[in-house]
Amino acid sequence: MKFDLHTHHFRCGHADGNIRDYIEAAIAADLQVIGISDHTPYFGSPEEQPFPAISMAKRDFAEYVQEVLDLKREYEGKIKVLLGIESDYFPNHAQVYQQALTAYPFDYIIGSIHHVRDVSIFNKNRWKNLTQQQQVADKEEYFNLIRQSARSGMFQIIAHMDAMKGNYPLFSEIKADEAIEETLKVIAESGLAIEINTSGKTKLCGGWYPSGAILEVAHHHGVDVTFGSDAHKPSRVGDEFDEVAKVLKEIGYTEWVYFEQKQKVTVPL
Repeated sequence: MKFDLHTHHFRCGHADGNIRDYIEAAIAADLQVIGISDHTPYFGSPEEQPFPAISMAKRDFAEYVQEVLDLKREYEGKIKVLLGIESDYFPNHAQVYQQALTAYPFDYIIGSIHHVRDVSIFNKNRWKNLTQQQQVADKEEYFNLIRQSARSGMFQIIAHMDAMKGNYPLFSEIKADEAIEETLKVIAESGLAIEINTSGKTKLCGGWYPSGAILEVAHHHGVDVTFGSDAHKPSRVGDEFDEVAKVLKEIGYTEWVYFEQKQKVTVPL
């Protein structure tokens, strides 16, 4: 079975196409399951849409949910459409996000960390003039936030687990092995899955999230895995699904998962 749980569309302000475009692209790519998972509004601000190029407006949220539910019914029998959402985890605003998200019947919620110490993880300048010790501290804080998100009970999937390397490939060489292993243990204990996200090819790192080395440690600790292209244009739906499956088999995985009504569905590799 082929599936893709991580897709975006025009409402987030930095993706192309509408939801139907992504569903049709999934059908064309012979997927049996497609998850729609655009970015939540920024619930931590009193403004309607403080970051229009990053996340949807609050007024668009209910409309987004309803459109996915309508398309789920329309495409029944052709492809399984799942209602997902990608939500940042901000410790200071977690309760506000949780209240907003529990009001809707999501099949799954993807938890993401996009900011460390109030700076985007993709900011190419964040690493300038940092000492080696400061680099290690920032990497450890990134994984600390992922652990907090895993323990929060808000999510079923942890997104792009080492995406901080996206625009700084040397991130992978910063030593933080203990933080990574502890994070994977927490994810396993919390019953979450990590996604293999193929959008790293669109960044400077040019590879998947997470790295093969992290996936090997994840397998050792019994962490479930899922697939997400993180498509921001329809043509990337299902991108490199078969290649990911092949690598997972080589690591030792025999199955992966998707989520329906927040329940794990196990699929053989």
